[in-house]
Amino acid sequence: MPPPDPGTVVSAAEPPGRGPVLEVLLVFLRLGLTSFGGPVAHLGYFRTEFVERRRWLDDKSYGDLVALCQFLPGPASSQVGMALGLKRAGWAGALAAWLGFTLPSAIALMLFAHGVAEWSALASSGAVHGLKVVAVAVVAQAVWGMAKALCPDRLRAGIAIAAALVVIAAPTSAGQITAIVLGGLVGRWALRLAHLSPATHQDDGVGRRRGALLLALFVALLIVLPALAAAQTSPWLGAVAVFYQAGALVFGGGHVVLPLLQAGVVPPGWVSNDAFLAGYGAAQAVPGPLFTFAAYLGAAMPAPLGGWAGGLALLVVIFVPAFLLVAGALPFWEAMRQRDGVRRAMGGINAAVVGVLGAALYDPVWTSAIHSRADFGLALAAFGLLVHARMSPVLVVAIAAAAGWLMAL
Repeated sequence: MPPPDPGTVVSAAEPPGRGPVLEVLLVFLRLGLTSFGGPVAHLGYFRTEFVERRRWLDDKSYGDLVALCQFLPGPASSQVGMALGLKRAGWAGALAAWLGFTLPSAIALMLFAHGVAEWSALASSGAVHGLKVVAVAVVAQAVWGMAKALCPDRLRAGIAIAAALVVIAAPTSAGQITAIVLGGLVGRWALRLAHLSPATHQDDGVGRRRGALLLALFVALLIVLPALAAAQTSPWLGAVAVFYQAGALVFGGGHVVLPLLQAGVVPPGWVSNDAFLAGYGAAQAVPGPLFTFAAYLGAAMPAPLGGWAGGLALLVVIFVPAFLLVAGALPFWEAMRQRDGVRRAMGGINAAVVGVLGAALYDPVWTSAIHSRADFGLALAAFGLLVHARMSPVLVVAIAAAAGWLMAL
């Protein structure tokens, strides 16, 4: 029997693993080229495409999948995409979904990194300064939205403030991890949340034994890679450890990868702080996941890192934890989400993440970009366009780059 046409509506009752891999790749490639607006918008695009149009799954199943990926560390929209590919066409489907959704943005950012490296004047131009200023507005918007969603009570607001103070006092990756762990401990023992009702069992095509192996591999790499990097002098091994750790510890959204990566790549001199923030600003103007910022950083690094090889390699590394977690957690999710202690700990972790990102808003984002009243005015205007006018981030980035160029004349 021939495979269905990519545009064919498929029955929701069709079991996972029946769709062709090429269908998954083409659908996610189109989404990767057109899905502007960040992770929340991505989840809306996915629901329209896979629940309403193609009927790969129903609303309840999609909602449960989104809840899992928001519970786990990592880029939620990318993890939802990987899980949809896994359900639809097995392990090859998960890879196809990731490639289609990620590569368009990654290639655009690597081209930008090559442009900055090829034309040194570009890195110090007014347009690039505008990208650094718009990063202030983007991170401020992320802190604003996350604080309202993740710190709805005094306890979690206090956890966020304490986490910010910890990171300000210890502005390293160790300080950030410490703040997140302490937030989880406080949440576990002090937070009170309503108990969830039981969920019906779903077969996701991943057995518990295989899921446990994937989760064990996730933890092993998180421990072994930093240890190997500390024992060796290889820049490649050091970069792999930094990017894997960043991908494994991002709770609360893609913007949280900013402080983790900045603490890992700027102090060793792999990427200058100005180039880092310029790339972060440019990452707001591309569709697809914000984690593709890793491709820019990899391409911008000096030899023996850098170039297309460095960009693609570190792009893969930062997404590996996301895949291991979502595929490994799928068979355990129904039991895990019922544990009140786990949910309370996650509530504390998410609140601490708000504080970590708030500290990053000050240093390095604000301190590196805002040098004059004009800079502050541009950042404030960009924030207003994003939050109150609800303008597309792509347009806001273009406006800020043009304004930065005009201010430099």
